[in-house]
Parts: sequence; C-alpha cells; structure tokens
Amino acid sequence: MEFILESNEADIHIIFQNKSDEFLEKFGFEAKLEQTCLLPEKGLLYTGLEDDDEESVKLAAAAAIKALRGKKITSVAIDLSEKKYSKAVVEGLMLGAYSFEKYKNEKSTPVETVYLTGADADAVAQAQIVSVATNYTRDIINTTPDDATPAVIASLATELANSNNLGCVVLDTEQMEEEKMGSMLAVGRASAHESKLIHLSYTPENAKQTVAIIGKGLTYDSGGLSLKPGDFMTTMKSDKSGGCAAMGIIKAVSELKLPVELHVVVGAVENMIGGNAYKPDDVLRAKNGKTIEVKNTDAEGRLVLADCLCYAQEKIENLDSILDMATLTGACAVGVGEYTTGLMAHSKKMIKKMNKASQKSGEQVAYLPFNRFLKKLIKSEVADVCHIASSRYGGAITAAHFLDEFIEEKNKDKWVHIDIAGPAFVEREWGYNPFGASGAGVRLGVEYLRQICKKKD
Repeated sequence: MEFILESNEADIHIIFQNKSDEFLEKFGFEAKLEQTCLLPEKGLLYTGLEDDDEESVKLAAAAAIKALRGKKITSVAIDLSEKKYSKAVVEGLMLGAYSFEKYKNEKSTPVETVYLTGADADAVAQAQIVSVATNYTRDIINTTPDDATPAVIASLATELANSNNLGCVVLDTEQMEEEKMGSMLAVGRASAHESKLIHLSYTPENAKQTVAIIGKGLTYDSGGLSLKPGDFMTTMKSDKSGGCAAMGIIKAVSELKLPVELHVVVGAVENMIGGNAYKPDDVLRAKNGKTIEVKNTDAEGRLVLADCLCYAQEKIENLDSILDMATLTGACAVGVGEYTTGLMAHSKKMIKKMNKASQKSGEQVAYLPFNRFLKKLIKSEVADVCHIASSRYGGAITAAHFLDEFIEEKNKDKWVHIDIAGPAFVEREWGYNPFGASGAGVRLGVEYLRQICKKKD
C-alpha cells in the first residue's frame, strides 16, 4: 500500500462520519464504530467514528478498508481534519487491509494507493514501518509448520539481518549442547527438524539503553507425549508468535533508527512425539545449572524460554531491560480474555512503562501480580524446581514464577514477562486484526522502546 501525500482522483473517497445524517440513516448507517456505508455511484465510503481518540480513528479506518474487500477498488482518498490522526489512519488502513493468501489460488485485489491530504509526513512514514513489521510478523506466524520449521525461521532471521544490517548468530544442536542448554534441547529432540537458537542484534552508535527481547518460537507444538486433543492442535503453528513478534520488533526498530541497542533471542523448536521424546518424570538441567522436574510435556515453552533467558543474560552486557514474549498459557487468556496481553514483573516502574506503551500502541494489557503463595506451587521434591504448578489455578502467574527462577538477581527489576496467548492468534476478525495471527506484541514492544529512548530514567 503506497501513501501519496497529496490530493488526487481516486476510486473511492473515505469520509469519517462522527454525527448522524438523515440521508445516510436511510441506508441503515449510524455514526457508530465499525459501521460503514458505501455509495459507489458517488464514489464515497462513510465510516463511523464515535470518538476522536487515536484508537477509534484506527478502528474506523480499518472498517473502511475492510468494506472494500472484493470490490476491485485500487485507490482511495482521505482528507484528514487534523495531522494528529496521521499515524492512526495509516495503521488502521494497513493493518485492516491485511489478508494471508499464500496458499490460495485466487488472490484478492488490494487497495494499492492512498491519497492522503493534511497528513504529517514523518508520522505516516513511521506508521508504515511499524505496520509493515506487524504484517511481516503475521505472515510468518500464519505460515504452516512444514513451511516454517526452525531452520526456516533461522533463514528468515538471516535474511532480515542482511537486509537491515543486523548482527546474527544461529546456534545448532551441537553448539547448544556446548552451551549446556539441556532444557531447550529436550523439547526439540523428538522432532525431525533440528532446533535453532537465533540471536539478532541492532547496535547503533548512539544507543541510550540496552534491551533484550526473548521470544518463544515453537514452530509447532503437538504437546509432546502429553499429547494435545485434536481440536487444540489446529492452531499450534501460532506457538511461534512470541519469537516472530520479537523479529518484527527488531525489524521496525532498525528501520526507525531508534537509539537503543536491541538484542532478540528466539528459541526455534518443534515439540513432537517419538521414542526419544522427553517425558513426564524426566529431570532436565538448564543452562544456569538448575534442575527441572518435568510433569507435563505440553508446558514446553517455559523450558525453551528458561535457557534463552540464561543465554541472553550471559552474552549481553549492561542490560537495562529484559522482555520475554510468548504464547505461554491458556490460563492467561482465561483470566484476561483473548484480546488482552498479560504482564508480570517485580518492578512497578516497569509495569508503568509497559502500560504507557499499551496506551500509545493500542495493544491492550493487564497486569497480573506475583503472589508469594503461588510460588510454593512449583516446589519439587526431586529437583530444584518443577516446571508446572501443583494446582490448576493461577497458571499464568505460576508460569512466570518458573521463569523467574532463570532471571539473575541483578536483573529482577529489569524483567517483564509478556504472555500473548490470548491475542496472538484468534479464529475470527476483531478490530483491525484479521482471522489468524494479529502480530500481537510488535506495536507494544516498539512503543516501549520508543518511550525509554526519550530519556534514561
């Protein structure tokens, strides 16, 4: 989608309608969010706008572009009433227009050109970068397991590094064995596809902060020997959402040229069954030497993240922030809903920063507080820690307590656990998000990094 910042003839002119209109009411249109009215003979498309905040504008723009699907419309025009809406309109159009058609023979006709008058050129350019990165993330997540193996994810990371001048290190099984990453290696050992640890780095000269983002990259999760029911397997290509979002974030940050040293560590693994699969009752040894009692092989993501967190803290110096991002627990989606990301951290200051990023980005978050009594539920009688709790309740928080075992004491107040299990992949359209992958975490992460770059607290 190309944005041209001038007035011109277009197939359709989009109008944001924020008050009732007697003529439009005859067609059943009210000035309500996500309502549209297309008048093709006049070349007009009205889209409802209830409030003047950025998120409402974004949703209205997305509703408009979605209303043109299948209409063979290739250009639209929008006259902005205020420059402050530039970012919201661009993101709404680009995110709302997304469709994943890689495996379809018949492709839809997309809107190719947007004539945008009254816009802020810098805001438009930045919104395009973030939107492209979000859609890039969506594409990888939506790709099927056979076409997005750990090796393929590593190849995509290498391509991204080459195109965006990033550092890139990819570890294979033998190298991870040398690093003593027994927790992550156990998860992937029954797969025909070798596990990969991917480390991307963006190191500008003027960096104000150093940040690591660790992403869960389960390219497919069968549940292992604790096999998932059939109905729960059909969306498991989405279990790589955290790792893909981390890649989307570093893509956007490097193109925005933000003054932050950013490291992305992705554990790309496939959790399968076989004679050599890891088992309930196994005891694994993580990179930091801690032993882990396994009780359910379907709680594999935290085992991958444990070693990746240890790797990041060992290899990256002077960290100011550590974020881990994962589709970690169904319990989080049960607790806060499927459209909201769960946040867990020791530092109220970090949560405050993430909340601010949430408000600016439009990604909804909810804070789930740690509880000292829940931590007791991951006590093991045979190892240093058990990777799942002895109770079915509080599963999102007990998973974070487990990860906390792999955060060094000096980094406790620098770490935020981000559980995107709810919004990362939903089997229905919602707002400006499509069926399937939403790219959850990309805009939130970029906005967090943008905020901390403004000043060093």
